[in-house]
Amino acid sequence: MAILKIKTYPDSVLRSFAKPVNGVDRDVRKLIDDMAETMYEAPGIGLAANQVGELKRVIVIDIQREGESTGLIALVNPEIIEKKGSIAIEEGCLSVPDYYSEVKRAEEVRVRGLDLNGKQIEIDAKGLLAVVFQHEIDHLNGKLFIDRLNPIKREIFKRNWKKKKKKKG
Repeated sequence: MAILKIKTYPDSVLRSFAKPVNGVDRDVRKLIDDMAETMYEAPGIGLAANQVGELKRVIVIDIQREGESTGLIALVNPEIIEKKGSIAIEEGCLSVPDYYSEVKRAEEVRVRGLDLNGKQIEIDAKGLLAVVFQHEIDHLNGKLFIDRLNPIKREIFKRNWKKKKKKKG
């Protein structure tokens, strides 16, 4: 296993559409292992393959809160097939470091994808897990959580980001 470099905004790979994966083989499993190790090291609760420069439709998630964990969820070619309700939760992103903002998303989702054995599965998620699925699948579609901010918040983010970059040189 290896720790991969996480791409950060405004890297163009984050705006790229990830391609479907043809089956789950040894290379895909290695990518999943490396992504999981990278996510835990960061630390984060989700990671999409394009965040580490791989344009493949692969995500890993593990929400650890108050001593409990979802356990590692790895999905290949994930897609949201059902959404219900609405929830607003403060989000952050390993690819947009040190910035957090409330984002409105579906409160419940049903996600379909391939597991580590290449078997098609469906997962019903609600609350934070539903939000993380939507966030990571957005990444695979070249979309960042900052794109879901209202226009005023998005403009404030861009200004602050430019100022921060100037300070760093």
